[in-house]
Amino acid sequence: MSTPLGMLLLRCNEHGLTEVGFAAGGAVPRRPTDPLLLETMLQLEAYFAGATADFSNLPLAPAGTPFQHRVWSALRAIPPGATRRYGDIATDIGTAARAVGGACRSNPLLLVVPCHRVIARTGSGGFMGAANGPWPQRKQHLLDHERRFFAA
Repeated sequence: MSTPLGMLLLRCNEHGLTEVGFAAGGAVPRRPTDPLLLETMLQLEAYFAGATADFSNLPLAPAGTPFQHRVWSALRAIPPGATRRYGDIATDIGTAARAVGGACRSNPLLLVVPCHRVIARTGSGGFMGAANGPWPQRKQHLLDHERRFFAA
């Protein structure tokens, strides 16, 4: 799926969505045939059109540890257009900010599990875990997009 930020890669299994990530350069867009991937694509298109930022009805099946799942659940509670600090999330779930950062870095469901809404104490940072792409610019673009269309 092509977006203003690059090509997205979508994957699922019989239990739910397993990956939403930025594809490596040279990826060729294909329309998904799986019903869940098709629905995910439609919802992401609506997100980029400014129509919705709610992905709560998508079944998720990301691979991760119980701790990562706790962090990812906390990320899904951050409203569109808002940000939280790594340290605030860490305090909420009883861990260290660095551990939250590690779970964000391992997030396989970009946008759907909004790690882009988590920032450093200094008001910057994050989104550096993947090997490809201009991550800080993508993060800022997503935050600007959400503030424009979805902020309360």
